[in-house]
Amino acid sequence: MAASRLALASLLALALASPLPEPSAQLSLPPLIPSIPGVTTPLTGLAPPLPILQVPTPPLDSPPFTGSDIKPKKIGYFWTAAGDNNHKDFLATYSLDDDTFGTLIWITDVPTSGNSPHHSGVTLDGKTIVGGGLLSLLKTQDTAYYFDSSNPYRPSFKKSNRALLAAITDEIRAKPDGGFFITYMGSAAGTSPGRLIETDNQFNIIGQHPQDVPSTLNILGEQFSPHGLSVDWDKNILLTSDFVVPLSVLKPTTGVQRANTLRLWNLQQRSIISTITIPNGGGIQDVKFIPGNPDSAALATAVHLGQVWIIYPFKYDSAGNQGVAELLYDLGPKARDTTAIYSDITKDGKFIYLTLTTANHIAALDISDLSNVKRLDNPDEVQPTVGPHYIKITPDQKHIVVTDYFLQTGDIGVINTPADYKALYIDINPDGSLHFGRSIDFQTNHADRGGAKPHSAVVFDLTDPAQPYYY
Repeated sequence: MAASRLALASLLALALASPLPEPSAQLSLPPLIPSIPGVTTPLTGLAPPLPILQVPTPPLDSPPFTGSDIKPKKIGYFWTAAGDNNHKDFLATYSLDDDTFGTLIWITDVPTSGNSPHHSGVTLDGKTIVGGGLLSLLKTQDTAYYFDSSNPYRPSFKKSNRALLAAITDEIRAKPDGGFFITYMGSAAGTSPGRLIETDNQFNIIGQHPQDVPSTLNILGEQFSPHGLSVDWDKNILLTSDFVVPLSVLKPTTGVQRANTLRLWNLQQRSIISTITIPNGGGIQDVKFIPGNPDSAALATAVHLGQVWIIYPFKYDSAGNQGVAELLYDLGPKARDTTAIYSDITKDGKFIYLTLTTANHIAALDISDLSNVKRLDNPDEVQPTVGPHYIKITPDQKHIVVTDYFLQTGDIGVINTPADYKALYIDINPDGSLHFGRSIDFQTNHADRGGAKPHSAVVFDLTDPAQPYYY
């Protein structure tokens, strides 16, 4: 049975690999089972977990909540799953100001549940937030959800859509024209290859990259499961990092298929220049260019190895291939096989912070001298975090926001990481080290949804009205 399932998945992947004519790149459908009050509500408790695809039950309506009329200067938007997986998933807006920290301002529902909300991002003008659904595919739902944040204290749901060739949304980067690049880690069947999805400024999908023949052959020839995404607009290059084949984390499985590669792209042409390999990397979850680095170097995380590698996109290897990977720093034995290692880098390029999910730890490195990297945290310290994953440095560079939740597939999958479902607000000390303090407890605050699982965050800093920051 497992062999036939894998064979079918392979055929689907091949069938979906060839680019379709644009603009037929997207789809948005209503729920397969419409919500009928008093009729469909009981289905949410009766539908059994199935292998792979789930019963597309309509969501339960959001419980009543009391919003706040405060208008903080610093705001956190948390893309969040209902803890019971039955209520609507939602964007939670919280104050991050010192005097009102942790005050719930607003809840914005999406019209579906069970998406496993994943990464999120914001346009450069701060008017639109997007959140991806990691497991939306399993209920045949749209996979990207857009919110109008032009009123920062009352964001509203705008639209949703899905790509035709890809699913399993991950990293998001805003484009200067108002659209987004979004990595979709799997094909429409959850297999390899995934795609790099591009939208226009109306958030319509305009590209499912790559589309040229050499690049398509590249992603068919070796696992292409893009998770990490970073863009150097000035140098006309883009990096994606390959993590896992999404279908392989769901039962029945012969084992999680982890990748060892990154792809270096020509940004203007949306084509792949080369494949860069980190030997035995075991899932290259994240990659980010170092701001201001003269070599346009980027840092990538190798999850199996528990290491940080430096990528030089304009160097050539011994075979003449563009792009070289070199070991930068080994995070030690407690960082090995921690399921996920995600990161963020300060704007000045001096510090990188990394979440080691199943190690319950956040590492801090001084990378101001790449030939002499210094560790700023104690790897043996017991930190007040359980299951840290998504990490974002606040626009003022004084704090990091960390969400303590990665992924729980339940009975249908093999990845179920422990979590305390908190959003941590951690101070950055002058030397780059961290000081733990405040947090927001989503399990307590949203108990009427069976708790809540915040996966990612967008942060607004409106301290200076003439120069607001959105990240």
